[in-house]
Amino acid sequence: MKNILITGGGSGVGRATARRFLAEGWNVGLIGRREDALHETAEGNPNALILPCDVTDEAQVDAAFARAVEVWGRLDVLFNNAGAVLISTLIDEIPVAEWRRVTDVNITGMFLSARAAFRQMRNQDPMGGRIINNGSISADVPRPGSVPYTVSKHAVTGLTRTLSLDGRPFNIACGQVDIGNALTNMAEAMTKGVPQADGSVRVEPVIDVSTVAESVWHMANLPDGANIQWLTVMATNMPYIGRG
Repeated sequence: MKNILITGGGSGVGRATARRFLAEGWNVGLIGRREDALHETAEGNPNALILPCDVTDEAQVDAAFARAVEVWGRLDVLFNNAGAVLISTLIDEIPVAEWRRVTDVNITGMFLSARAAFRQMRNQDPMGGRIINNGSISADVPRPGSVPYTVSKHAVTGLTRTLSLDGRPFNIACGQVDIGNALTNMAEAMTKGVPQADGSVRVEPVIDVSTVAESVWHMANLPDGANIQWLTVMATNMPYIGRG
């Protein structure tokens, strides 16, 4: 039986992905700040391991990963998924506290989780594993008024590239899934209208979050020695191609 840790497992993409892996018989560690939400994701499945944790806290992250390894013996996959957003706001109107809130989760949280996974995968026997980072189409092009989020997602791409390089000697693969308009609570605004590059506000098409979960499932189940470096999964007609 294989083992996966999923950060941000209490809602949205993390919840859908966790349930996909649980349905396939994997051991799934659910990491998130809200323990009640993690239990809702698990739906009582005995293969779910509830790990309340703030991914911005080094000690909590290390403790959650240690607990998973204590129970399972090894870690096969990390879905580095936890993220935060900010509504469209121009840079001179963004409080520094909001900048720090978004970047603490999307950069520091990603770093701490990847760090703990890399450490475990490098030292376990047999050595190796797979890290899948949740990027965004904003890792490529920005939305209006999205400085903290866009900067953070560009940083995720840098993390993915570096881990892909540094993981080679240890059989650690790293890939990134860039998501566009998956319908989660964070993306509900898309169905009501969001700012566009031309100054208008328009409704955008969305995709079901299960489509993202299926993409992560595919990436996680590649044979040893193969990797999907980048995968973009998005609503076909969203204004991404040509944006900018």
